[in-house]
Amino acid sequence: MKRQSTKVLLIVPSSVWLVGFVILPIGLIAYYSFIGIDQQWTLDNFATFFTSTYFTLTLHSFWYAFLITTFTLLFAYPTAYLITKSKHKQLLLLLIILPSWINLLLKTYAFIGMMGLHGPMNALIQAFGFPSQQILFTDFSFIFVSVYIFIPFMILPIFNALDELDRSYVDAARDLGATRWTTFRKVIFPLTIDGVKAGIQVVFIPALSLFMITRLIAGNKVITLGTAIEQQFLVTQNWGMGSTIALFLLIFMVIIMIFTTPRHKGGVTRGK
Repeated sequence: MKRQSTKVLLIVPSSVWLVGFVILPIGLIAYYSFIGIDQQWTLDNFATFFTSTYFTLTLHSFWYAFLITTFTLLFAYPTAYLITKSKHKQLLLLLIILPSWINLLLKTYAFIGMMGLHGPMNALIQAFGFPSQQILFTDFSFIFVSVYIFIPFMILPIFNALDELDRSYVDAARDLGATRWTTFRKVIFPLTIDGVKAGIQVVFIPALSLFMITRLIAGNKVITLGTAIEQQFLVTQNWGMGSTIALFLLIFMVIIMIFTTPRHKGGVTRGK
């Protein structure tokens, strides 16, 4: 009886949190998605979402999320691999994690100063004899800042997968005559794919719903699903349409989580 009572007491806080901060908010979003701007029940919000405008917006959101995730992965995997080879792993990881402790808004404003017409980036461009460029309010600035912000979250799961890799598999491949590239392609990458999937999950999903960076860095030239939700709630005050977009965004996130959830396999990590 005491054990059962203890289990119940342990389950109650997590259940309250789950209901209050996950189930109820999602339920409210689903409810408001059926409410029109005239506060009447309607399916017009769903019909509007499937118009060409929102279809194009969804494609743009996935495209930018794909670019951000791809560039983040291209930088993160070699970085994580080099860290595993270093004697100062913990120090290097700390240096990578430290920027993520700084408030996102502060980092964004810092980049506004750096990328401005009179900022350090343009000063460097002018030092090489080129005229100053409009770096802010471009696709480049948006993707660059997004990659910088998300890269620690891609490095950490990949580092963990590489660090736990059983090196005997790599040694066996080299002993059998495999080149470095073949060893990476046939052994290292497949055995660390779970870390890659976890990194993709924690980068791609938030990248779909970015809105503050699009406002401040891209100057509204980049419109994503997150930006559309903000506009519907705060500008047009159409909570029904905003909830409908948010509901579909949640559906997209669940689908992505299903396809990117790591599936651990035996025999890929080193023995303890």
